[in-house]
Amino acid sequence: MSKTNLARAAQDDIYSSLDHAIESTVKLNAERNDLEGRFPRDNFQALAAAGWTGVLNEPRFGGLGLGHGDFAEAAYRIGQHDASMGLIYVMHVGAAQTINLFGNDDQKERWLKAKGRTLLGTYSTSERASGGHWWYNFSEASRDGENYVVNAEKSFTTSSGQADFYLVQTRSPGAKDQTDISFFIVDGKAAGIEAGPWDALGVRGNHSGPIRYTDVKVPRRDRLGAEGQGKEIIYDGVSPVYLIGLGAVWEGVARGALNAAVAHTSRFVHKDKNKSLSDYQAIRQELGAAKVLVETLRPWRKELAARLDELWRAGKPQSEILIPLTEFKVHAAEVANKVAAAALTVTGGYGYRRGPIERSFRDARAAIAMGPSNVIARDWIGKSLVGLPLELFYEGGE
Repeated sequence: MSKTNLARAAQDDIYSSLDHAIESTVKLNAERNDLEGRFPRDNFQALAAAGWTGVLNEPRFGGLGLGHGDFAEAAYRIGQHDASMGLIYVMHVGAAQTINLFGNDDQKERWLKAKGRTLLGTYSTSERASGGHWWYNFSEASRDGENYVVNAEKSFTTSSGQADFYLVQTRSPGAKDQTDISFFIVDGKAAGIEAGPWDALGVRGNHSGPIRYTDVKVPRRDRLGAEGQGKEIIYDGVSPVYLIGLGAVWEGVARGALNAAVAHTSRFVHKDKNKSLSDYQAIRQELGAAKVLVETLRPWRKELAARLDELWRAGKPQSEILIPLTEFKVHAAEVANKVAAAALTVTGGYGYRRGPIERSFRDARAAIAMGPSNVIARDWIGKSLVGLPLELFYEGGE
């Protein structure tokens, strides 16, 4: 067998393990987790056993050593069945990749490899006082000798109260201005962490609730990057992988809703006319319009992922394509909402009942609000279009 065929076979095996984990846990548990607001720890463990929680990590740190295209494809496949798990996955891989980019080998050994265990990580960035401007913090770390103390109230943290570690963003001790930001890897078991409840319209399993850090001690060895390097980490570490992952999840939600609508309209028969729903031209037109929207996303996702990989390999800032990534997130969010609404329309009362179509409609609403919200993101895109700078850290700097 040629090297090319061997590589293709190995990739097929890797994706087979991903699909098995999704079919056996993510898909199976989605309805229950939504109804009960249950955090899908078993889903995460299944994905970890298949190696996919370390998709971007180097093999020496327990990862698959794959690229952004593989990460985004995994997020898309997960999102088809459960948006909550998709978001948990994206935040975890994003946190791990931020450590890959800005962490040292000691941090990678302890938090990514963790003696053979897979630790669940996430971002903890946004604060109530700055709302959707998640990059703008009012909290400020303080010093404890050469170590740090974190006091912060974060408003939305995916996997809140469940994560093994949090990447906490806050002002540096004695910060000179809003750009003087630092990141810390905070142990999820550290004293002083209190997670609030999560009860929402959609994505009910991702536990994206408030979290309070009260006098949480962080050793110097768990500061991520240099003190004051947070702005660079936000632009080149957090945002790129987060945005392509988010877009991929919402693409998956759209595809899942479309698949469910096609399946129902094809098999449900009006006995009075002896016609399936799909025999009606009006239904087919709704489905056709939805499919056209969904198909706009895959090639765009693949192109952006390839560009991220190129920048990563070249050691260039991934923020070079921040605006195209933002555009992808905005469009994917809007497609998910339109397609989920179309799925409800063509399935009538069936779709309106508790189930995958109704859930996709509720879950998709989160896509519009997730930072950067589509309202804020469109302003970023508009600024870029007319040649205005994207400066996020000063008054009026959306």
